[in-house]
Amino acid sequence: MNYILFENEKIYPSKVVCVGRNYVEHIKELGNEMPQNMVLFNKPNSAISNKLFYFKDEIRYEAEISFLIKNKKIYAVGFGLDLTDAKIQNYLKEKSLPWERAKAFDYSAVFGKFIKIKEEDLKKLQMKLFINKELKQYAKYDLMIYKPKEILEEILSFMSLEDGDIIMSGTPKGVGGYKKGDLFEGKIYIEDKEILSSSFLVK
Repeated sequence: MNYILFENEKIYPSKVVCVGRNYVEHIKELGNEMPQNMVLFNKPNSAISNKLFYFKDEIRYEAEISFLIKNKKIYAVGFGLDLTDAKIQNYLKEKSLPWERAKAFDYSAVFGKFIKIKEEDLKKLQMKLFINKELKQYAKYDLMIYKPKEILEEILSFMSLEDGDIIMSGTPKGVGGYKKGDLFEGKIYIEDKEILSSSFLVK
């Protein structure tokens, strides 16, 4: 079983539940329709990684504010990358087929360390992704179509969440490709105070 780090403890999530199309500008940049309902999909434990690998040119990075679940509540926050095979996903969308081949492949959910977060701080969250020191993506609570507590309630309305499971809350505009040797730095903030930084050198 693959694991993530909560502070200095190893946690073995049974799954990662991801939100698609949760930022208006990202929906526009990919030419997608605005969803009438929350778009959700899963990644299995085998997708989880603490390293970022290069697979092929069609793989796209999507940085996301991610949440660790305990007792069916949001317990901790971390930085995550949802890797997507853009070419395969476009084909699957055209054919109205499930996304797993494009989203759920091994090592496609990359996470840094998670730290505990207070419920009242969820509304203050921000995220930045830098690649080779250049700002590529910026997200914050106010830009989300569906807020973290809404996402949690929707998932729990039809699916069980085990302790240690992860929710990825969607990606803002600025997604793209990457190559070997690129340095990814993901930072999480409460308001303007940095609380967490995660770095990945592409292997």
